[in-house]
Order: sequence, then structure tokens, then C-alpha cells
Amino acid sequence: MEYVTDDAGLLFDPGTRAALTAFTGDRALPLLEAAAAVRSAAAAVEQLRSAGTGDRGLSAAAFDLLLRLTTSDDGDHQEGMPLGELAQALGVTPRNVTGLVDTLEHKGLLRRVPDPADRRSVRAVPTEEGRAWVETFRAPTRAAMEAVFAGFSAAEADQLRDLCLRLVQGVRGLRSR
Repeated sequence: MEYVTDDAGLLFDPGTRAALTAFTGDRALPLLEAAAAVRSAAAAVEQLRSAGTGDRGLSAAAFDLLLRLTTSDDGDHQEGMPLGELAQALGVTPRNVTGLVDTLEHKGLLRRVPDPADRRSVRAVPTEEGRAWVETFRAPTRAAMEAVFAGFSAAEADQLRDLCLRLVQGVRGLRSR
């Protein structure tokens, strides 16, 4: 797929533009093209992330969970986090966290332990293998992101982050109606 630039010097996909114009006309075209570009960018980053995880095959959500556990700000990695707290931190359902924990536990990257403060609660704790896996993944991730964003200034990267998170807020706002 070859991208071209418009009169303003901005990239676009001619095939996507043609399909969306036929679908909606010109009125909503910029918004639909932006949404298509976000999906394409997310898919490209996910392909890169997936390739980087090697034979572990961790989903983005499982990786995020493991990363959260191994880099928690509380400084006490041995304690882990309650599953409910993980669900809130990751913005997913408790059921989803249970499935992610099952996967990571099966791969030996974390374990469940009783919560000493609440008998009804279970905590997820990274194993040494889980911590080592994240550490091994750190340098290649940094190098890949530096390569992917090489053409971006720090301000552009900040703006991209802001725009993406504003999209997330917009979606959440629609869901809460």
C-alpha cells in the first residue's frame, strides 16, 4: 500500500479515501479517514509488538498486565496486586483479568497468592521468570519504538499521545450514555 500526500502535505491512503467517500460522501470523510488511520497504526504497532514477544505469544493485554506487576510504583514487587485492582488499573473487567492471569500463570510468568489483608481476595505476583521476561523485552522494545518514531519530534509524540487518549475518552463517553 502506497501513501500519498494531499495539498496540505499530509499523508493519506488513496484506496481508503475512495472507499470512504463512496460510503459516506465528503461530510464525514476526515473523521472516518482519521479512524481508519488509527486502526492501521494500532495494527502496525501490534504486529511489531507481537513479533517482538517471540515464541511467548503474549497478547497486548497480557503484556500490559505483566508490565504493571513488574514495574509497580509501590516498590514491593513481591506483594503483587489484587486481581480487582489490576482490572481497574488496566481498564478491563475482572473476568478479563482472570483470563489474563490464567494465561500468564500457565506460562510461568506469574502466580496467584492469597491476599494477606483480605481472605476473599487473590493477588497476582510476577515470578522470577516473569520479571526476567520483561527485562529481556525492555531493550528491543526501546529500540523498536525509537525506530518507529524516528521521524517524530518529542512534541509530535506528545501530541499523538494526547490525541489518542482523547479518542479513548470519546469512546468511553459514548459507552457511558
